[in-house]
Amino acid sequence: MANDYTGIAKQYDKYRTVQGLMKFINKETIKEYHNNQNKNKAVGIDKVTKEVYEENLDKNIEKLITDLKKFAYKPQPVKRTYIPKENSEKGRPLGIMSYEDKLVQGAFAEVLQEVYEKIFLDCSYGFRPNRDCHKAIKELDNIIMRKKVNFIVDADIKSFFDNVNHEWLIKFLEHTIEDVNFIRYIKRFLRSGIMEEGTFHESDKGTIQGGVISPILANVYLHYVIDVWFKFDVKVRSKGEAYMVRYADDIVCCFEYEEDANEYYADLKERLRKFNLELAEDKTKIIPFGRNTEGNEETFDFLGFTHKDSKGKRGFYKVLHSTSQKKLKAKRAVAKQWIKENMHKPIGLIIEQLNRKLAGHYRYYGISDNYKRMRSFVEYIKYQLFKHLR
Repeated sequence: MANDYTGIAKQYDKYRTVQGLMKFINKETIKEYHNNQNKNKAVGIDKVTKEVYEENLDKNIEKLITDLKKFAYKPQPVKRTYIPKENSEKGRPLGIMSYEDKLVQGAFAEVLQEVYEKIFLDCSYGFRPNRDCHKAIKELDNIIMRKKVNFIVDADIKSFFDNVNHEWLIKFLEHTIEDVNFIRYIKRFLRSGIMEEGTFHESDKGTIQGGVISPILANVYLHYVIDVWFKFDVKVRSKGEAYMVRYADDIVCCFEYEEDANEYYADLKERLRKFNLELAEDKTKIIPFGRNTEGNEETFDFLGFTHKDSKGKRGFYKVLHSTSQKKLKAKRAVAKQWIKENMHKPIGLIIEQLNRKLAGHYRYYGISDNYKRMRSFVEYIKYQLFKHLR
């Protein structure tokens, strides 16, 4: 974002904690974040769009900055809606923010990102610059292929974003940030509340899924709860080698010895409980995995892919990655519904839009060894299109 943020990293180099962060929330940063907004985004309870806000842009931003300086700015409740989710009638909750709240949270999130990027550990991926899903999978692949790995702990945190404890989160932030006013606004974001079907609900825990600042706050929380603990406690106590790759709240740990894996699994439950989180035990498992587990048929899912022990054409060990059956089933259902709803459009337009959707699918799932699953998805789309148009 703006060059204003480059000074934050220098501050952290000089001091253990940072101060004076509110000065980075100014007209220039707010305006830049406004310019980057998608004009087609859904509106919050204020019903303000980018075009409406832009009609008096300078005046609106000046008033917003004045309110922020006087502490008169208060975030509005987040409008809750639901998006389809497999095995859920109601769907996955999603928060839609008011327009000014998007701008302010975006500016705050950029500041936090700049501060914490020097603090976060290399094992964490997701919602960080140049650390996307593919890089997380590549790192996990390198660990399993090149390190002494014989056991995998595939861990799932139950409803993580809904259960983040506000008091602990603020303590974690205050460990690095000494700007009282900056922290004061973070508290307001967390407690802004939820508006669902005209009814207001208080938000005494959790971060809003869909909130601009939620991803960085989630990373801060898990940095202290999981990453630091794993590096300076779990790895030190382990008798063999131990590694972790975390993408947001998806965690995969690799161990040399089964004893270390079992101990970590037991300790993880206690660790999460301390910070008001819970392990989804039905989705968490310990499995043999690695180059020394010959004949192993166990698999685990991570970031939409199923990972399996395999061998290459020359007979050497490799990790096979393919679209997970769960994700493939969900994507087929979405595609089938879209074709059904759009079957009366001109055929050329339908094909053009489907090709754009497939291009996005290729970009994500188009990795080595996944050709068959990708091809089956394309054939399914072609069949459904033919079936509905016929």
